[in-house]
Amino acid sequence: MAVLQAVASEPCGLAELCSRTGLPRATAHRLAVGLEVHRMLRRGSDGRWRPGAALTELAGGAVDPLLEAAGTILPKLREITGESVQLYRRDGVQRLCVAAAEPPSGLRDTVPVGSSLPMSAGSGAKVLAAWVDPATQRTVLKDAVFGERTLMEVRRRGWAQSVAERESGVASVSAPVRDSAGSVVAAISVSGPIDRMGRRPGARWAADLLAAADGIQNRL
Repeated sequence: MAVLQAVASEPCGLAELCSRTGLPRATAHRLAVGLEVHRMLRRGSDGRWRPGAALTELAGGAVDPLLEAAGTILPKLREITGESVQLYRRDGVQRLCVAAAEPPSGLRDTVPVGSSLPMSAGSGAKVLAAWVDPATQRTVLKDAVFGERTLMEVRRRGWAQSVAERESGVASVSAPVRDSAGSVVAAISVSGPIDRMGRRPGARWAADLLAAADGIQNRL
């Protein structure tokens, strides 16, 4: 509880965690890593721990409407494509994997639930950046491999693709997930080896991805 409360007040690294809790370094690290494994904490790209998605899910037994809506859609999309499927939410200038469906075998692009990825590369990052507020978008574009013109194209066609942007040898295609009011609340992605996805993954999977995104919106 001391570790959770320390991180809840402000994101912190190991040294700060020891200072706030008074715990020995080895003990603080062991507890924080254990909580991270169970998604009670998550670690950002800066190496600092933050409250994890499981805390929200457990609060009062509340069910996350987005995860509930996506529960049957992601496995169905995995079966259609035969590739890894992820659902991302924006968290500041990071994107957080909140759900995933992996094929049972074969070469996969595994992104563990709870992973925090930069918004600087990848089709999921492009989708979330395309509909974010202007101030955040400017911050994202400072470090991104894509530019404002790319985001305009994403908004025009309604989906994004990437080839070897986030990781060498990996291609992906993503589409926005909207709530009942039409606001973009997440990005749904299909990713896999370039050898299977091809260098124009959107031409192959964009229609199925858009249908999946619509399915989640209808359930929301």
